[in-house]
Amino acid sequence: MKVTTPKSKLGHRRVDEKGETTYKKTPSSALMSAIQLGIGFTVGRLSAKPERDVLMQDFAQIETVVFPSEGTRETPSHKFSDFKFKSYAPVAFRWFYDIRFMPDNMALCNEPLVELSNPGASGSLFYVTCDDEFIIKTVQHKEAEFLQKLLPGYYLVLLQRDPRFYDINGNPLKILVYQVTLCKTVNLHLHKICRGSTYKRRASKAERAKKHPTLKDLDFIVDFPEGIFLEPEIYTSLIKTLQRDCRVLESFKIMDYSILLGIHNIDEAARE
Repeated sequence: MKVTTPKSKLGHRRVDEKGETTYKKTPSSALMSAIQLGIGFTVGRLSAKPERDVLMQDFAQIETVVFPSEGTRETPSHKFSDFKFKSYAPVAFRWFYDIRFMPDNMALCNEPLVELSNPGASGSLFYVTCDDEFIIKTVQHKEAEFLQKLLPGYYLVLLQRDPRFYDINGNPLKILVYQVTLCKTVNLHLHKICRGSTYKRRASKAERAKKHPTLKDLDFIVDFPEGIFLEPEIYTSLIKTLQRDCRVLESFKIMDYSILLGIHNIDEAARE
């Protein structure tokens, strides 16, 4: 009898004996190529349309493009199975990001994506662009529906603030594309994901053994028992941002959220 280990089967994610990853029985490599092709095509087509104000009905709009392997008059040919690519609220999302920037980002659409080997607890796939600028995450159907319902409210929030995530695409899987906002000009020695809870919030031994591990709440308490000291202006700005973020999330009735801290150790950097 074959025993499936937790790492080889998690949600829709599967890893076979050869180490090859599939998601909903589709090879991860094929998904990466289809995602990049779909994003490049839909964003490029949208950028060719004249800009206009966002209307309420734009948030419910769904555009579907069929990509047969042999190609069509509009779509290019490709080497994997036929697929459909859905773009949710494309006109509304056009406001969220600078549409002129996206086609110029060669890493997102043309450079090979890198699959992160450490999947989420739900079994989602994570891809990152080679320049570490964008992350693509697969999401469940209910998550995609929930995010789409939040768009009008999120739009109101972003009228006053900077955008942080971009688009939901894909069929039968849903993906979320968002920008990495961590500083890239300095080396980050530690990453900590804090949720304000201590229940099972400790990084595994394998994670802690990494050169630059991603730690959790209990690790943070042990490593920084007195907390992290910040300049008064930085502290005030950070607390204000957290309060505003929590207020928005509470208005959406979301309670499962966290903060990702990137820590640059000056002493350690001097020794490198």
